[in-house]
Amino acid sequence: MRPGLARRCGAAAVVLAVMVGAAACSKSGAGSGSDSGSAAGGTGSASNAPAAAIQGDITFNDANLAKLDDALKAALAGKDLSKLDEAMVVNVAVDYWNAGKIGFNKGLKDLGVKGTYQAPANGRLDQQLSIIQTLRGQGITGLSVSAIDPTAIKAPIASANSAGIPVLAIDSPLPKEDGAALYLGTPNYQAGQKAGEAMKQALGGKGQVVILVGSLTTSNAVERIQGFEDAIKGTGIKVAQKLSDGMDAAKALTNAQTAIQTNPNINGLYGVYSYDGPSAGQAVQAAGKTGRVKIVSDDSDPQTLKFVKSGVIQATVLQEPYQQGYTGAYLLAALKVLGKQATLDLVKPYLESDGSTISSGVGLVTQSNLSDYQAKLTQLGIG
Repeated sequence: MRPGLARRCGAAAVVLAVMVGAAACSKSGAGSGSDSGSAAGGTGSASNAPAAAIQGDITFNDANLAKLDDALKAALAGKDLSKLDEAMVVNVAVDYWNAGKIGFNKGLKDLGVKGTYQAPANGRLDQQLSIIQTLRGQGITGLSVSAIDPTAIKAPIASANSAGIPVLAIDSPLPKEDGAALYLGTPNYQAGQKAGEAMKQALGGKGQVVILVGSLTTSNAVERIQGFEDAIKGTGIKVAQKLSDGMDAAKALTNAQTAIQTNPNINGLYGVYSYDGPSAGQAVQAAGKTGRVKIVSDDSDPQTLKFVKSGVIQATVLQEPYQQGYTGAYLLAALKVLGKQATLDLVKPYLESDGSTISSGVGLVTQSNLSDYQAKLTQLGIG
């Protein structure tokens, strides 16, 4: 989901997101959808949606991340990195994570070290745990992970720590007791707030909203929904339902369709996982309610961006998986070579108030700034 951009060509501090989730939030979108802004059946037009009134923002946390990258590079200069072999393991193989993979590989290249990017094909916990076990057997020296389950990942992290292998949580925060050295990713409560503020503008402060989400229990989803609900407090907007799809894009589409069909008062959909936005868009188009049922989504799934362009989706909240990969590679090197305390001393000026989170920032894309955002992605080699 990446930012400030003019900084460096490959490691520029800008990029997507997604941000979930938790998965960074995601699986592939439910079907292809239509690029047209006109609703199926001819009722409603994308031009009726006041998306342009929503203030977009793609600055993310660029300035701080750029400074942190430079500090890590300076501290690692002249150190022996020849034995490093890093791994980045995400929660599911989807388009959202392409930017993270590109960022990680760029970071490895700039460091001059080996590394492996892995993603469970179907977002299954057993697949992720098996991948980590296999990588451990191959002698990795550091692991960044977007954990599918915070409880199940606790033992693998403890085992890695006891073997002197630092672990960095990315995308979805983990409880401190799990033992990850740091969290690099989206401040999810803030992401939910930004989505809620966008929905307030889209609906003019009144209406009924359905929340579509892959899980009602993962930490990033819980935090986003809380931020969203807090943002709409005191308005005439009410959350009518929260529908979990179990990380199944087809189920997300069914949930959206059913919600619209059974409650004629629904005029807003908030899609928390990256495929939820496209699912919502398809459901709204099929119901002939484009421009009448407003959609705010998360992440920059290609179909989501097409729906933003056509006006089917009014706004999408973005993460920065590129930087999670790029800065993540440097953090793993520092944790292994410099040690945990020295690395924590370096990153201290860039931490959030909880003392363990490095924010990759939160962005918001609408029709009005979509082209600027896509230009940034192109500069980073994403797209």
